[in-house]
This record gives sequence, structure tokens and C-alpha cells, in this order.
Amino acid sequence: MLKHWTRGILMFVVMTLLTGLAYPLVVTGLAQLIFPAQANGSLIYKDGQAVGSQLIGQNFNDPRYFQSRPSAAGQEGYNAAASGGSNLGPTNQDLLKSIAERADNIRKQNGLNKDQEVPSDLVTASGSGLDPDITPEAAMLQLPRIAKMRNLPVEKVRSLIQQDTTTQQFGILGEPRVNVLRLNLDLDSLTK
Repeated sequence: MLKHWTRGILMFVVMTLLTGLAYPLVVTGLAQLIFPAQANGSLIYKDGQAVGSQLIGQNFNDPRYFQSRPSAAGQEGYNAAASGGSNLGPTNQDLLKSIAERADNIRKQNGLNKDQEVPSDLVTASGSGLDPDITPEAAMLQLPRIAKMRNLPVEKVRSLIQQDTTTQQFGILGEPRVNVLRLNLDLDSLTK
């Protein structure tokens, strides 16, 4: 009986060292070697200081910046520790009311007519509540406001949006998108 216990304990120690220590160290080391930016959170730096991740959305309240997609993650939104959607269904009255309010705010902020359509990504949160990207249409809708607030030619801001637009991966996967943090940082560097 003691022989079986000894083998069992030895196997437990060996497997713990292999799967709990050696494997994670090898995988972490390879990730740091092959994909260092991704392994460290895909951080975006400005003047040597990390200002965010290209994978996590942020709230931009200043009208001089492009607005992100709304967030349902946490009380104030954009809380990575509280990642998640609102879980409200498409017929839920609270959801419909918040979408209508957001659409009205977007129209007001951007000087649109009351019946002008607003891209859905500016009025609905993503499943995680942390989506860092908006559609090029959502960015173009905000273009006149940004150009006016920053006293920039519309064409200059348009070319910035086009420059920061990521196309479909391999030409078929996903949709074209614009990373809001990167776009706003490029906008800041343009107006320095």
C-alpha cells in the first residue's frame, strides 16, 4: 500500500512541476520571444508612457475627440474587471430607451437632423463592453465636428480616418474598423 501512495505522490509532484511550472514558463517565454507586444497587452504608448491598450476601449468625453462605442462594463463603463454586455434583449424597453437617448445625443453633438440615421456601433455596446473599435462610417459621421473643434481641414481629418482604418483580415474576415484610441492619438499629434 505504501508503494502505491509513494508513486501517487511522486506523480502528483512531477505533474505539478511539469504542468504548473515548466509549461507556463515555456509558453510565456515563447510568447515574449515571438509576440512581445501581444504578450504584454498590446499597449499603445505616447511619449514613452502607456496610455491604453489597442484591445480595450476607453471613454472619450471631450468633444474634440472621436467618441467610442458605448460600454456596459461596470458602473462608469470601460471597466475591464467588469467586462460584459447589458444582457438586455432587443425588445427590452430599457435598452430601446437608452439607444434612443444615445442616438439623440450623437445627433446633437454632431449637428445632425432629428431623423438622420446613426450607425449602430455608436448607440449599442458590444458583448464585452470593451470594444476599442468603431466602423469607418461612425468615424466619418463625427468628422465634421472634429474638424470644426480642432480647426482642421475636413480632408485632413478624413485622410487620418482612412489611414487608421484596418481592413478585413485576409480580405474576408471581420469588417473594416477604426481603433478609437489610436485615431485620437494621431489626431493629437496632428494638432500639436
